[in-house]
Amino acid sequence: MTLAMTLGLKIGLRRTMWMMLGEVCGVAIVAVSAVMGAAAIMLNYPTLFVWFKWIGGLYLIYLGCKMFWVSRRVSLTAEQDLTLSRYALISQGFLTAIANPKGWAFMLSILPPFINGTQPITFQLLSLVIIIMLSEFICMLIYATGGKGLKTLLNQGNNIRWMNGISGTLLIGVGVWLALS
Repeated sequence: MTLAMTLGLKIGLRRTMWMMLGEVCGVAIVAVSAVMGAAAIMLNYPTLFVWFKWIGGLYLIYLGCKMFWVSRRVSLTAEQDLTLSRYALISQGFLTAIANPKGWAFMLSILPPFINGTQPITFQLLSLVIIIMLSEFICMLIYATGGKGLKTLLNQGNNIRWMNGISGTLLIGVGVWLALS
């Protein structure tokens, strides 16, 4: 690996880490908000919670079905402006997390079944948020470090179709589980 490639990778990864910090904090806020809102709905309006659960499950099934019909190629967009400050990168990651309707739907759909209404919510919420933040960080780190290599791998043959089929099937399975649980 050349010095320029090593330097570029380090700068890119450093920039990505700042954006990941904002993303992880945003996801934590979405998770806490979803659990607190869902807990309030569960306690005060159990029928409304069942409707939200069904709507969330159907939405995940819809997303799973869409996975089967997405593009067959993976493309990378042009490089982002390298002059962004740390604050701008953190803000961009944070806003991406809290403005993502799929993230909200996922958190509202998946997290409430893990909350026991008869137990204090503080420890349960803290445990869930730590697990979610750690999972989010690990997944983003994998994406950041393996993205270009994964693009090459997925563009070979029918690999993207396989990935979309597996991902779509998993989303449909989670949606059905959620709706029926």
